[in-house]
Amino acid sequence: MAMHDIEQAKALLRAGGHTCALCRGGVTYTSTARGIAPMLELISASTDLTGFSAADKVVGKAPAMLFALARVRAVYAPVMTEAAIQTLTRYGIEASYDRIVPIIQNRAGTGRCPMDEAVSALDDPGQALEAIRRKVQLLAAQPPHA
Repeated sequence: MAMHDIEQAKALLRAGGHTCALCRGGVTYTSTARGIAPMLELISASTDLTGFSAADKVVGKAPAMLFALARVRAVYAPVMTEAAIQTLTRYGIEASYDRIVPIIQNRAGTGRCPMDEAVSALDDPGQALEAIRRKVQLLAAQPPHA
């Protein structure tokens, strides 16, 4: 069943329109939100994602930590960082990808993803969640183009 779940999640991601898809035994969650927003929303809503398989457009260390916190069983991304692979592996999560990149760029393309930067020194998913939430609040408080 788990193999079917990851294939279903991949198919939903590849079909276009979705940025994140999670599947387990016929239960599916999808999102069109960017970045870590889909996982933050599901975690904040206390959605039980234990054993789900996930497909996400881009996975760096920050989303990998959220997947670990949510106790998913497998994650696929077309683009994944080495730090994400190490994090997923550490937590017993099967990682599959099309391409490994050294870092995920920020949306402006001028540096590293701020969410990955926020968790770069962390190994605990609970601490990572708090660091990500702090970074989200900080970025939301900044004026546009700051």
